[in-house]
Amino acid sequence: MKKIAFIALGFAIVASFGFYPIDGYERSRIERLLYIQDQIDSGAKYTRIEAGAYASIDDIKLNLKDISNTSIDDLLNEDPEFSKKIARITPGGAYSLAVMDITDPNNIRYASHREDVGYQPGSVGKIAVLNAVFHEMSKIYPDDFEARIGLLCNKRVSSGIWGLGDHHTIPIYNKEKKTQLKRQVIASDEFTLFEWLDHMVSVSNNGAASVMYREAMLMSAFGKEYPRLTEEEATKYFEDTNRDSLTVYANRVVNDPLRDIGITEDDWRLGGFFTDTPGKYVGRMGGSIGTPKGLMKYLVQLEQGKVVDEASSLEMKRLLYITDRRIRYAQSNRLDSARVYFKSGSFYSCDKTKPTPCGDYAGNRFNYMNSVITVEHPNGKNYIVCLMTNVLSKNSAGAHMYLASAIDKVVTEE
Repeated sequence: MKKIAFIALGFAIVASFGFYPIDGYERSRIERLLYIQDQIDSGAKYTRIEAGAYASIDDIKLNLKDISNTSIDDLLNEDPEFSKKIARITPGGAYSLAVMDITDPNNIRYASHREDVGYQPGSVGKIAVLNAVFHEMSKIYPDDFEARIGLLCNKRVSSGIWGLGDHHTIPIYNKEKKTQLKRQVIASDEFTLFEWLDHMVSVSNNGAASVMYREAMLMSAFGKEYPRLTEEEATKYFEDTNRDSLTVYANRVVNDPLRDIGITEDDWRLGGFFTDTPGKYVGRMGGSIGTPKGLMKYLVQLEQGKVVDEASSLEMKRLLYITDRRIRYAQSNRLDSARVYFKSGSFYSCDKTKPTPCGDYAGNRFNYMNSVITVEHPNGKNYIVCLMTNVLSKNSAGAHMYLASAIDKVVTEE
Protein backbone atom coordinates (compact mmCIF):
# COMPACT_ATOMS: atom_id res chain seq x y z
CA MET A 1 0.00 0.00 0.00
CA LYS A 2 1.40 3.38 -0.96
CA LYS A 3 2.34 5.70 1.83
CA ILE A 4 -0.14 8.55 2.09
CA ALA A 5 1.59 11.89 2.32
CA PHE A 6 0.46 14.39 4.91
CA ILE A 7 -0.07 17.64 3.08
CA ALA A 8 -0.86 20.95 4.75
CA LEU A 9 -2.14 23.90 2.77
CA GLY A 10 -1.75 27.51 3.74
CA PHE A 11 -3.35 30.71 2.53
CA ALA A 12 -1.06 33.28 3.99
CA ILE A 13 -0.95 37.04 4.24
CA VAL A 14 0.61 39.13 6.97
CA ALA A 15 -2.44 40.93 8.24
CA SER A 16 -1.27 44.26 9.63
CA PHE A 17 -1.06 46.71 6.79
CA GLY A 18 -3.65 49.18 5.53
CA PHE A 19 -4.73 51.09 2.47
CA TYR A 20 -6.71 54.13 1.27
CA PRO A 21 -5.50 57.71 1.87
CA ILE A 22 -5.64 58.76 5.51
CA ASP A 23 -7.64 61.90 4.76
CA GLY A 24 -10.16 59.89 2.73
CA TYR A 25 -12.67 59.28 5.54
CA GLU A 26 -15.10 61.98 4.41
CA ARG A 27 -15.35 60.29 1.02
CA SER A 28 -15.24 56.64 2.04
CA ARG A 29 -16.52 56.53 5.64
CA ILE A 30 -13.93 53.83 6.33
CA GLU A 31 -13.70 54.13 10.11
CA ARG A 32 -10.23 52.59 10.31
CA LEU A 33 -8.89 55.80 8.81
CA LEU A 34 -10.14 57.81 11.79
CA TYR A 35 -7.91 55.80 14.12
CA ILE A 36 -4.81 56.64 12.09
CA GLN A 37 -5.84 60.32 11.90
CA ASP A 38 -6.44 60.38 15.66
CA GLN A 39 -2.96 59.00 16.26
CA ILE A 40 -1.44 61.67 14.06
CA ASP A 41 -3.58 64.48 15.50
CA SER A 42 -2.69 63.50 19.07
CA GLY A 43 0.81 64.87 18.53
CA ALA A 44 2.43 61.62 19.55
CA LYS A 45 5.20 60.38 17.29
CA TYR A 46 3.57 57.96 14.86
CA THR A 47 6.31 55.77 13.45
CA ARG A 48 4.23 52.98 11.97
CA ILE A 49 4.14 54.46 8.49
CA GLU A 50 6.73 55.79 6.09
CA ALA A 51 6.78 59.28 4.58
CA GLY A 52 5.20 57.99 1.38
CA ALA A 53 2.04 56.94 3.24
CA TYR A 54 0.90 60.47 4.08
CA ALA A 55 -0.34 61.51 0.64
CA SER A 56 -3.69 63.22 0.38
CA ILE A 57 -6.56 61.68 -1.52
CA ASP A 58 -6.11 64.53 -4.02
CA ASP A 59 -2.48 63.56 -4.64
CA ILE A 60 -3.45 60.23 -6.16
CA LYS A 61 -3.83 60.42 -9.91
CA LEU A 62 -3.67 58.14 -12.92
CA ASN A 63 -0.28 58.25 -14.62
CA LEU A 64 -1.16 57.13 -18.14
CA LYS A 65 -4.37 58.98 -18.99
CA ASP A 66 -2.58 60.86 -21.76
CA ILE A 67 -1.94 57.61 -23.63
CA SER A 68 -5.29 55.98 -22.89
CA ASN A 69 -5.79 55.30 -26.60
CA THR A 70 -2.62 53.21 -26.81
CA SER A 71 -3.36 49.49 -26.73
CA ILE A 72 -1.93 47.35 -23.97
CA ASP A 73 -0.25 45.07 -26.53
CA ASP A 74 1.65 48.04 -27.93
CA LEU A 75 2.90 48.95 -24.45
CA LEU A 76 4.14 45.44 -23.61
CA ASN A 77 7.07 45.59 -26.00
CA GLU A 78 10.49 44.78 -24.58
CA ASP A 79 13.01 47.59 -24.40
CA PRO A 80 16.33 45.85 -25.17
CA GLU A 81 18.62 47.95 -22.95
CA PHE A 82 16.15 48.09 -20.07
CA SER A 83 15.59 44.33 -20.35
CA LYS A 84 19.34 43.66 -20.10
CA LYS A 85 19.57 45.67 -16.89
CA ILE A 86 16.59 43.90 -15.31
CA ALA A 87 17.92 40.49 -16.44
CA ARG A 88 21.22 41.11 -14.60
CA ILE A 89 19.49 41.45 -11.23
CA THR A 90 16.78 38.78 -11.68
CA PRO A 91 17.49 35.58 -9.71
CA GLY A 92 17.43 32.26 -11.49
CA GLY A 93 15.00 29.46 -10.71
CA ALA A 94 11.33 29.91 -9.98
CA TYR A 95 11.11 33.67 -10.50
CA SER A 96 8.85 35.44 -12.98
CA LEU A 97 8.43 39.18 -13.30
CA ALA A 98 7.37 42.10 -15.43
CA VAL A 99 8.62 45.66 -14.95
CA MET A 100 7.36 48.80 -16.67
CA ASP A 101 8.93 52.24 -16.27
CA ILE A 102 6.08 54.71 -16.79
CA THR A 103 7.97 57.86 -15.76
CA ASP A 104 7.58 59.28 -19.26
CA PRO A 105 4.28 58.09 -20.77
CA ASN A 106 5.66 58.84 -24.21
CA ASN A 107 8.75 56.70 -23.62
CA ILE A 108 7.53 53.56 -21.83
CA ARG A 109 10.21 50.99 -21.00
CA TYR A 110 9.20 47.36 -20.45
CA ALA A 111 11.17 44.31 -19.36
CA SER A 112 10.10 40.82 -18.40
CA HIS A 113 11.34 37.40 -17.35
CA ARG A 114 9.10 34.34 -17.82
CA GLU A 115 6.14 36.72 -17.97
CA ASP A 116 3.70 34.06 -19.23
CA VAL A 117 4.40 31.48 -16.51
CA GLY A 118 1.30 30.88 -14.38
CA TYR A 119 1.29 30.84 -10.58
CA GLN A 120 -1.41 30.41 -7.96
CA PRO A 121 -1.94 34.12 -7.26
CA GLY A 122 -3.14 33.79 -3.66
CA SER A 123 -4.55 37.02 -2.31
CA VAL A 124 -3.41 39.05 -5.31
CA GLY A 125 -6.56 37.53 -6.84
CA LYS A 126 -8.66 39.73 -4.55
CA ILE A 127 -8.05 42.54 -7.02
CA ALA A 128 -10.33 40.58 -9.39
CA VAL A 129 -13.12 40.78 -6.79
CA LEU A 130 -12.49 44.51 -6.36
CA ASN A 131 -12.74 44.88 -10.12
CA ALA A 132 -15.96 42.85 -10.30
CA VAL A 133 -17.64 45.07 -7.70
CA PHE A 134 -16.83 48.26 -9.61
CA HIS A 135 -17.85 46.62 -12.88
CA GLU A 136 -21.26 45.68 -11.50
CA MET A 137 -21.82 49.10 -9.92
CA SER A 138 -21.23 50.70 -13.31
CA LYS A 139 -24.23 48.79 -14.61
CA ILE A 140 -26.45 49.81 -11.69
CA TYR A 141 -25.51 53.50 -11.99
CA PRO A 142 -24.13 53.86 -15.53
CA ASP A 143 -24.17 57.66 -15.57
CA ASP A 144 -23.65 58.57 -11.91
CA PHE A 145 -20.32 57.66 -10.33
CA GLU A 146 -21.09 59.51 -7.10
CA ALA A 147 -24.16 57.31 -6.70
CA ARG A 148 -21.78 54.33 -6.82
CA ILE A 149 -19.70 55.90 -4.04
CA GLY A 150 -22.91 56.54 -2.11
CA LEU A 151 -23.80 52.86 -2.44
CA LEU A 152 -20.39 51.85 -1.09
CA CYS A 153 -20.72 54.26 1.83
CA ASN A 154 -24.32 53.63 2.80
CA LYS A 155 -25.21 50.01 2.08
CA ARG A 156 -24.40 47.81 5.06
CA VAL A 157 -24.25 44.04 4.78
CA SER A 158 -23.62 41.28 7.28
CA SER A 159 -21.00 38.59 7.16
CA GLY A 160 -23.23 35.60 7.85
CA ILE A 161 -21.41 32.35 7.10
CA TRP A 162 -19.60 33.88 4.13
CA GLY A 163 -17.01 35.78 6.16
CA LEU A 164 -16.06 32.98 8.53
CA GLY A 165 -13.05 30.71 8.51
CA ASP A 166 -10.13 33.12 8.21
CA HIS A 167 -7.71 33.50 11.13
CA HIS A 168 -6.60 36.95 9.98
CA THR A 169 -8.05 39.83 11.94
CA ILE A 170 -9.80 43.03 10.92
CA PRO A 171 -9.49 46.45 12.62
CA ILE A 172 -12.61 47.71 14.41
CA TYR A 173 -12.60 51.33 15.54
CA ASN A 174 -14.61 52.73 18.46
CA LYS A 175 -15.29 56.38 17.62
CA GLU A 176 -16.46 57.29 21.13
CA LYS A 177 -13.46 55.82 22.93
CA LYS A 178 -11.07 56.45 20.04
CA THR A 179 -9.70 52.94 20.40
CA GLN A 180 -9.19 50.17 17.90
CA LEU A 181 -9.22 46.43 18.40
CA LYS A 182 -8.37 43.66 15.99
CA ARG A 183 -10.25 40.37 15.84
CA GLN A 184 -11.52 37.76 13.43
CA VAL A 185 -14.74 38.26 11.50
CA ILE A 186 -17.84 36.88 13.20
CA ALA A 187 -21.18 36.06 11.56
CA SER A 188 -22.97 39.08 13.05
CA ASP A 189 -20.42 41.61 11.79
CA GLU A 190 -22.01 44.31 9.68
CA PHE A 191 -20.03 46.89 7.70
CA THR A 192 -20.54 49.16 4.74
CA LEU A 193 -19.49 47.85 1.34
CA PHE A 194 -16.58 50.31 1.42
CA GLU A 195 -15.37 48.92 4.75
CA TRP A 196 -15.69 45.32 3.56
CA LEU A 197 -13.61 46.26 0.50
CA ASP A 198 -11.05 47.87 2.77
CA HIS A 199 -10.92 44.76 4.98
CA MET A 200 -10.49 42.66 1.84
CA VAL A 201 -7.64 44.72 0.39
CA SER A 202 -5.92 46.35 3.36
CA VAL A 203 -5.55 43.42 5.76
CA SER A 204 -6.28 40.90 3.03
CA ASN A 205 -9.03 39.28 5.06
CA ASN A 206 -10.29 36.21 3.20
CA GLY A 207 -13.72 36.40 4.79
CA ALA A 208 -14.18 39.98 3.64
CA ALA A 209 -13.19 38.88 0.13
CA SER A 210 -15.87 36.21 0.17
CA VAL A 211 -18.47 38.70 1.42
CA MET A 212 -17.64 41.10 -1.41
CA TYR A 213 -17.57 38.29 -3.98
CA ARG A 214 -21.08 37.46 -2.78
CA GLU A 215 -22.13 41.09 -3.16
CA ALA A 216 -20.74 41.26 -6.71
CA MET A 217 -22.89 38.26 -7.58
CA LEU A 218 -25.95 39.88 -6.02
CA MET A 219 -25.29 43.14 -7.86
CA SER A 220 -25.16 41.21 -11.12
CA ALA A 221 -28.25 39.14 -10.37
CA PHE A 222 -30.51 41.94 -9.09
CA GLY A 223 -29.15 44.88 -11.08
CA LYS A 224 -30.88 48.16 -10.27
CA GLU A 225 -32.85 46.47 -7.47
CA TYR A 226 -29.63 45.66 -5.59
CA PRO A 227 -29.40 48.89 -3.53
CA ARG A 228 -32.74 47.99 -1.87
CA LEU A 229 -32.02 44.28 -1.56
CA THR A 230 -32.62 42.94 1.95
CA GLU A 231 -30.56 40.32 3.72
CA GLU A 232 -33.52 37.95 3.66
CA GLU A 233 -33.94 38.33 -0.10
CA ALA A 234 -30.23 37.76 -0.64
CA THR A 235 -30.26 34.60 1.45
CA LYS A 236 -33.33 33.30 -0.37
CA TYR A 237 -31.60 33.85 -3.72
CA PHE A 238 -28.70 31.59 -2.75
CA GLU A 239 -30.93 29.00 -1.10
CA ASP A 240 -33.33 28.78 -4.05
CA THR A 241 -30.78 28.74 -6.89
CA ASN A 242 -29.11 25.56 -8.07
CA ARG A 243 -25.54 25.24 -6.74
CA ASP A 244 -24.06 24.32 -10.13
CA SER A 245 -25.74 27.31 -11.72
CA LEU A 246 -24.37 29.59 -9.00
CA THR A 247 -20.88 28.19 -9.52
CA VAL A 248 -20.92 29.01 -13.23
CA TYR A 249 -22.45 32.41 -12.51
CA ALA A 250 -19.84 33.27 -9.88
CA ASN A 251 -17.07 32.40 -12.29
CA ARG A 252 -18.51 34.67 -14.97
CA VAL A 253 -19.11 37.59 -12.60
CA VAL A 254 -15.50 37.79 -11.49
CA ASN A 255 -13.70 36.73 -14.68
CA ASP A 256 -15.72 38.23 -17.55
CA PRO A 257 -14.72 41.82 -16.64
CA LEU A 258 -11.07 40.79 -16.97
CA ARG A 259 -11.74 39.33 -20.40
CA ASP A 260 -13.39 42.61 -21.40
CA ILE A 261 -10.03 44.40 -21.05
CA GLY A 262 -7.99 41.80 -22.93
CA ILE A 263 -6.80 39.67 -20.02
CA THR A 264 -7.11 36.06 -21.13
CA GLU A 265 -8.01 33.01 -19.08
CA ASP A 266 -4.35 31.95 -19.17
CA ASP A 267 -3.23 35.45 -18.14
CA TRP A 268 -5.28 35.62 -14.96
CA ARG A 269 -8.38 33.94 -13.63
CA LEU A 270 -10.05 33.39 -10.27
CA GLY A 271 -11.48 29.96 -9.59
CA GLY A 272 -13.56 30.51 -6.48
CA PHE A 273 -14.13 32.06 -3.08
CA PHE A 274 -11.38 32.73 -0.56
CA THR A 275 -13.01 30.82 2.30
CA ASP A 276 -14.62 27.39 2.47
CA THR A 277 -17.95 28.37 4.06
CA PRO A 278 -19.51 29.70 0.79
CA GLY A 279 -19.13 26.15 -0.57
CA LYS A 280 -22.58 25.47 0.83
CA TYR A 281 -23.94 27.54 -2.06
CA VAL A 282 -21.15 28.04 -4.63
CA GLY A 283 -18.45 25.65 -5.81
CA ARG A 284 -15.04 26.28 -7.37
CA MET A 285 -14.43 26.17 -11.08
CA GLY A 286 -11.32 26.13 -13.23
CA GLY A 287 -8.74 26.91 -10.56
CA SER A 288 -6.93 30.20 -10.01
CA ILE A 289 -3.88 31.28 -11.97
CA GLY A 290 -1.97 34.50 -12.52
CA THR A 291 0.95 35.55 -14.65
CA PRO A 292 3.12 38.66 -14.39
CA LYS A 293 1.97 39.66 -17.86
CA GLY A 294 -1.71 39.29 -17.00
CA LEU A 295 -1.39 41.35 -13.83
CA MET A 296 0.68 43.96 -15.66
CA LYS A 297 -2.08 44.25 -18.26
CA TYR A 298 -4.46 45.12 -15.44
CA LEU A 299 -2.28 47.66 -13.61
CA VAL A 300 -1.26 49.48 -16.78
CA GLN A 301 -4.86 49.82 -17.93
CA LEU A 302 -5.79 50.99 -14.43
CA GLU A 303 -3.27 53.82 -14.90
CA GLN A 304 -4.82 54.56 -18.29
CA GLY A 305 -8.27 54.84 -16.72
CA LYS A 306 -9.57 51.98 -18.85
CA VAL A 307 -10.59 49.55 -16.10
CA VAL A 308 -14.39 49.96 -16.00
CA ASP A 309 -14.00 53.72 -16.52
CA GLU A 310 -11.66 56.51 -15.47
CA ALA A 311 -13.41 57.31 -12.16
CA SER A 312 -13.53 53.62 -11.18
CA SER A 313 -9.87 53.15 -12.07
CA LEU A 314 -8.92 56.04 -9.80
CA GLU A 315 -11.05 54.81 -6.90
CA MET A 316 -9.61 51.30 -7.14
CA LYS A 317 -6.12 52.78 -7.17
CA ARG A 318 -6.94 54.66 -3.96
CA LEU A 319 -7.99 51.38 -2.37
CA LEU A 320 -4.58 49.93 -3.25
CA TYR A 321 -2.62 52.82 -1.70
CA ILE A 322 -0.71 51.71 1.42
CA THR A 323 -1.21 53.87 4.53
CA ASP A 324 0.17 51.49 7.13
CA ARG A 325 3.10 49.17 7.74
CA ARG A 326 4.68 47.84 4.56
CA ILE A 327 5.63 44.20 4.03
CA ARG A 328 7.56 41.98 1.64
CA TYR A 329 8.42 43.75 -1.61
CA ALA A 330 7.03 47.07 -0.36
CA GLN A 331 9.26 46.99 2.73
CA SER A 332 12.40 48.07 0.85
CA ASN A 333 13.84 51.20 2.46
CA ARG A 334 14.37 52.65 -1.00
CA LEU A 335 10.59 53.01 -1.25
CA ASP A 336 10.08 54.82 2.09
CA SER A 337 9.41 58.23 0.55
CA ALA A 338 7.42 56.84 -2.38
CA ARG A 339 3.69 56.37 -2.68
CA VAL A 340 3.11 52.68 -3.21
CA TYR A 341 0.00 50.88 -4.43
CA PHE A 342 0.41 47.27 -3.45
CA LYS A 343 -1.08 43.80 -3.11
CA SER A 344 0.73 40.73 -1.93
CA GLY A 345 -0.35 37.11 -1.75
CA SER A 346 0.91 33.73 -0.61
CA PHE A 347 -0.18 30.15 -1.04
CA TYR A 348 1.95 27.28 0.21
CA SER A 349 1.76 23.57 0.96
CA CYS A 350 3.78 21.29 3.23
CA ASP A 351 4.43 17.62 2.61
CA LYS A 352 5.89 16.29 5.84
CA THR A 353 6.99 13.04 4.22
CA LYS A 354 9.64 15.00 2.31
CA PRO A 355 13.07 15.54 3.91
CA THR A 356 13.17 19.20 2.90
CA PRO A 357 12.26 21.92 5.45
CA CYS A 358 8.75 23.32 5.54
CA GLY A 359 6.91 25.94 7.56
CA ASP A 360 4.80 29.07 7.35
CA TYR A 361 5.41 30.83 4.03
CA ALA A 362 8.02 28.16 3.28
CA GLY A 363 6.20 25.22 1.69
CA ASN A 364 8.19 22.31 0.35
CA ARG A 365 5.46 21.11 -2.03
CA PHE A 366 4.74 24.53 -3.48
CA ASN A 367 5.44 27.96 -2.06
CA TYR A 368 3.91 30.81 -4.03
CA MET A 369 4.65 34.38 -3.05
CA ASN A 370 3.46 37.20 -5.26
CA SER A 371 3.73 40.99 -5.19
CA VAL A 372 2.23 43.59 -7.49
CA ILE A 373 3.14 47.22 -6.95
CA THR A 374 3.04 50.66 -8.50
CA VAL A 375 5.75 53.01 -7.17
CA GLU A 376 5.60 56.80 -7.39
CA HIS A 377 8.71 58.64 -6.19
CA PRO A 378 8.65 62.34 -5.20
CA ASN A 379 11.04 63.10 -8.08
CA GLY A 380 8.52 61.79 -10.62
CA LYS A 381 10.07 58.38 -11.23
CA ASN A 382 7.12 55.99 -11.56
CA TYR A 383 7.02 52.30 -12.38
CA ILE A 384 5.04 49.07 -12.04
CA VAL A 385 6.33 45.63 -11.00
CA CYS A 386 4.55 42.26 -11.01
CA LEU A 387 6.66 39.61 -9.28
CA MET A 388 5.67 35.96 -8.77
CA THR A 389 7.85 33.25 -7.21
CA ASN A 390 7.71 29.62 -6.16
CA VAL A 391 10.91 29.08 -4.16
CA LEU A 392 10.50 25.92 -2.08
CA SER A 393 11.30 25.66 1.64
CA LYS A 394 12.12 29.34 2.00
CA ASN A 395 10.19 32.41 3.09
CA SER A 396 10.82 34.66 0.09
CA ALA A 397 9.73 37.90 1.76
CA GLY A 398 13.32 39.03 2.25
CA ALA A 399 14.26 38.09 -1.30
CA HIS A 400 11.32 40.12 -2.62
CA MET A 401 12.45 43.11 -0.55
CA TYR A 402 16.05 42.93 -1.80
CA LEU A 403 14.91 42.55 -5.39
CA ALA A 404 12.67 45.60 -4.89
CA SER A 405 15.74 47.64 -3.98
CA ALA A 406 17.64 46.36 -6.99
CA ILE A 407 14.81 47.12 -9.41
CA ASP A 408 14.31 50.55 -7.89
CA LYS A 409 17.98 51.31 -8.40
CA VAL A 410 17.81 50.32 -12.07
CA VAL A 411 14.74 52.49 -12.71
CA THR A 412 15.65 55.57 -10.67
CA GLU A 413 19.41 55.94 -11.04
CA GLU A 414 19.56 56.60 -14.75
